[in-house]
Amino acid sequence: MILPSRFNPLWTAPEHASSDALWFVFQRGNLLVYNAHDPPMLPLPADATAVVADMGAARFVGMLGDTPCWAARARDGHAPPDHAFENLRMLFNRLPDDLLAIAGRGVQMLEFDRTHRHCGACATPTEIHEGGRSRRCPACGETYYPKVSPAMMVAIKRDGPQGRELLLARSARFARGMYSALAGFVEPSESIEECIRREAFEEVGVKVGNLRYFASQGWPFPNSLMIAYVADYESGEIVPEEGEIEDAQWFSLDALPQLPHRLSIARRLISSVIAEVAPDHPALRV
Repeated sequence: MILPSRFNPLWTAPEHASSDALWFVFQRGNLLVYNAHDPPMLPLPADATAVVADMGAARFVGMLGDTPCWAARARDGHAPPDHAFENLRMLFNRLPDDLLAIAGRGVQMLEFDRTHRHCGACATPTEIHEGGRSRRCPACGETYYPKVSPAMMVAIKRDGPQGRELLLARSARFARGMYSALAGFVEPSESIEECIRREAFEEVGVKVGNLRYFASQGWPFPNSLMIAYVADYESGEIVPEEGEIEDAQWFSLDALPQLPHRLSIARRLISSVIAEVAPDHPALRV
């Protein structure tokens, strides 16, 4: 998900911010939406704030044009009438892309507060610091910033007598029938390129080369920064990693499986590799 260009991510609300705000209220990671009609929409400010557990713990997320955006946690219990708490992924294609991206920023800020209430060094309760950008321990001075976990993603390709082929894999966590590019978290002291080579060999048993950077994307599930590359297949036979990869195959462009959602960098990455040789491919029309 990509933050809209007219959104200004901030940590502190402007002094004269409008009271006509957008509220992103979460309960165990699920977003409160008004769903009396389809598609759903964000609740009115009065309906949203009525279920907030602690207004003092609400987080300012930024400005969407002239509109302030806030994130907060809801009290335990059921949603108000005509409202529901829905998983962000289930709101893809139903809530506007801009709002989904802002919701992703908001839920990560709330999760940072939840997981850093106490200092990891001395267990003292932490305090908001630097206008909300960090949390600081008043006892030992340790300062904590929101966690961002770098992860690589790689689309492995080869060109043969039958045309372009993509190595795609699926995890048991994926939706039924969906395959995607390989992905994995960067380990300490490891470069992105080293991570790509290691993960490709560990997950599917192949060696890759000619790595080319594609793009990056924040992904709030729960706090990843996806850094995507294209790579050429060099050698090896596919051997899926037990317990990690359910299946992996070479797919020709005329027999592609179900691909990830268009909001994901995985779909954009795969589409870019397809578009190099088949700019009119049906998979690009999403």
